[in-house]
Amino acid sequence: MGVGLVILGIIGLILPIMPGWVFLIPGLMILAEQFPWLDRFLNKWIAWGKEKMAREQKGKQNESSDPGKPAV
Repeated sequence: MGVGLVILGIIGLILPIMPGWVFLIPGLMILAEQFPWLDRFLNKWIAWGKEKMAREQKGKQNESSDPGKPAV
């Protein structure tokens, strides 16, 4: 099942008919249960995404709380 979803995801990334990530991510998550290296990769990828979101949220909070900066 995981391999099928990954294949559909790759096809979706190539062809503009369907979104590939909708199939690719769940397929990789299913395969990560069988392959420890894939599980480590996905965990690093998820941690990177959470870190990036936290930095963006912190940046937005700093911009909105700076009263000396003129609004554009």
